[in-house]
Amino acid sequence: MAGDDTLSKEERAAVKQRAAELKRQASRTGGSKREREAQDCLDAIAGLPEPDRAIAQMVHDVVTEVAPDLDPKTWYGFPSYARDGKVLVFYQQASKFGTRYGTLGFQDQAALDDGELWPASYALVGTSSATRERIAALVRRAAG
Repeated sequence: MAGDDTLSKEERAAVKQRAAELKRQASRTGGSKREREAQDCLDAIAGLPEPDRAIAQMVHDVVTEVAPDLDPKTWYGFPSYARDGKVLVFYQQASKFGTRYGTLGFQDQAALDDGELWPASYALVGTSSATRERIAALVRRAAG
């Protein structure tokens, strides 16, 4: 129902997934924590249906190449990349909520500011070299 304040089935599942992620992450310590969170990210990507898997893998490859200081992890089940534990960039797969496109999103610590208005998310439907280059430029800028 429009205007209803309840969460959809997909949103409830995402909230439960995030709670499980937080519980799992809280139990980890030290260097192995980063390694296991990076593996969680790779596992999340591997578990996606196509074309989300190819797009998420491309985003992962670009982010780890141009911003190697960002830590791969999952966030609400999304492949994401964080600095000091705070997510900076993520890929929200289209299949998660049944949308027609995935979203490359940036959180508020991303250095994308441009006056009083700037995009913080982008529709993402392909893996062309032009798309890859644009993502690389955005991630470089966002990571500062």
